[in-house]
Amino acid sequence: MNITRVFDILEHLQSYAPKTDLLNAKRAGQWQAYSLQDFINHSQWVAAALLQLGIAKGDNVAIMAGNRPEWNFVDFGCQQVGMPTVPIYPTISHDDLLFILNHSEAKLIFIQDKVVMQKIQAIRAQLKYLKHIICFDDTDAASTFDSLVAMGKAHFDAAHFAEMRATVLPTDLYTILYTSGTTGIPKGVMISHSNMLSNVMICKGIAPFTNQWRALSFLPLNHVYERFLNTLYLYHGVSIFYAESIDTIGENCREIKPQIFVAVPRVLEKVLERISTAGEGLNGFKKLVFDWSMRVAMRYELCNKNGWFYDVQRKVCDALVYKKWRAAVGGQIAVIVSGGAALNPKLERIFTCAGLPMLQGYGLTETCVVISVNRWHERQRQFGSVGLVVENSIVKIAEEDGEILMKGPSQMMGYYKNTAATAEVIDSEGWLHTGDVGVIDSEGFLKITDRKKEIFKNSAGKYIAPSAIENKLKESKYIEQCMVIGEGQKFASALIICNMVNCLKQLSLSETIRDAQAAEVVKEQIKNLIASEVKIINQRLAPFEQIKRYRILNTTWSIESGEITPKLSLRRKVILGNNKEVIAEIFGSQD
Repeated sequence: MNITRVFDILEHLQSYAPKTDLLNAKRAGQWQAYSLQDFINHSQWVAAALLQLGIAKGDNVAIMAGNRPEWNFVDFGCQQVGMPTVPIYPTISHDDLLFILNHSEAKLIFIQDKVVMQKIQAIRAQLKYLKHIICFDDTDAASTFDSLVAMGKAHFDAAHFAEMRATVLPTDLYTILYTSGTTGIPKGVMISHSNMLSNVMICKGIAPFTNQWRALSFLPLNHVYERFLNTLYLYHGVSIFYAESIDTIGENCREIKPQIFVAVPRVLEKVLERISTAGEGLNGFKKLVFDWSMRVAMRYELCNKNGWFYDVQRKVCDALVYKKWRAAVGGQIAVIVSGGAALNPKLERIFTCAGLPMLQGYGLTETCVVISVNRWHERQRQFGSVGLVVENSIVKIAEEDGEILMKGPSQMMGYYKNTAATAEVIDSEGWLHTGDVGVIDSEGFLKITDRKKEIFKNSAGKYIAPSAIENKLKESKYIEQCMVIGEGQKFASALIICNMVNCLKQLSLSETIRDAQAAEVVKEQIKNLIASEVKIINQRLAPFEQIKRYRILNTTWSIESGEITPKLSLRRKVILGNNKEVIAEIFGSQD
């Protein structure tokens, strides 16, 4: 059939993959499966109930919940009667929540639990358009999702539903995605059905998908990245399992044995950290084998470029070490997709060598995710790149500043009720300015060098790309988070947050230090440990990039504290603002 609207995928699946476990969630310790027919029924009942409540075609409906099958029931129900959805992160600040609900004029919001309800109640009097609150979990303060579904089931009119469904066009607004952003007021990115489907169709062959595959989903559906991949999974009839939390990924992988999952680099960095930590706990022959396997993995090249002798070594390492890594994530992973931020090539080499192929891609919310992506076939992959530009889009590099410009069918409709902001990113010739700086090599692979707004110039006029240096710093198992600073200064510096578990383990110290004097000694030892790490990393940097001074912060940057975005990117201006005194101390007496 001709799939022109996102919800057409459900009809396509009726003949292609009428599965009994299309959507799955853990409930009371057990996986609960929803079939394709359950999906279709619930989406229709949601649509009928919304109409019964007086929500009309063109009205916006907000969803403020974590990943779960009901998220999809609501989304696809709204789609089929022309109601754009407005996903909102449950961890959002009160100010941003108030802005989004009023700016989008959402008439109804679906929420996940009592905690989110408290956020809504705190600003309820200021919400100009919101009429209804529906809670997925039971709460006395709002109507329940089950009661809404019962209402829809009782009032479902198949003929009227079919008529409304037929009026939805491919060019109609499908969703409004408010960017979390690193600065300023959120902007609502308008995505049409055709925007999303253009990316699904052009990316459907990036991996050898089959309708027998299972996917673990743990990145937020509120973000276009996971939303796109979930739509791609559904198109292929892949069964989707929603992880209980970010902390249960390993356990859930071993339970469901997925063929694919999607991650951001920080998640993959933590996986490698755990592997490395486990290896360091070995002794004797096992430790020698583990260390050798890591050295072998870090030399891995695609397309058998290492030669036959290397391949023999790799097979030995696989039998002794790598197969255990695969078992830890279920033993059936065919591909891991990485996006959202730059992936360190070291991770790509190690995991790919271990039989866990990684496909790094690149895109923005404004491009409905994919501008370029590495493919399954090794000749269409390159470590350190974000892949080949997708075939239905055009990319060029601006001559004046190296910015990546893009044209294609996945380009957003514009920013919701913000023509001025739209004109700032889409020029008169239709090029979308990504804000990223990059290059395209002779083989057509795109490489991101940094964010245009994040690159800074030191007092000598040298440009410094902070994210590249930060990635090198985070290769150290003793550095959990970091941010490179130094705009307009004589030298580059950094704010560093230690991985205290690894630091204390290296120093053979207990995590519980009660004596104040002992704590000061430990603090000094950790400073020396980080100093030696920074010294090693500086040897790999140009003189003007080297970290001359840094400060170790006794904190953690989190989504809740507002210092990182939900996709784990640094909110640089917030971090700078929160550490003014420390930064002034660093640059106060320059050498």
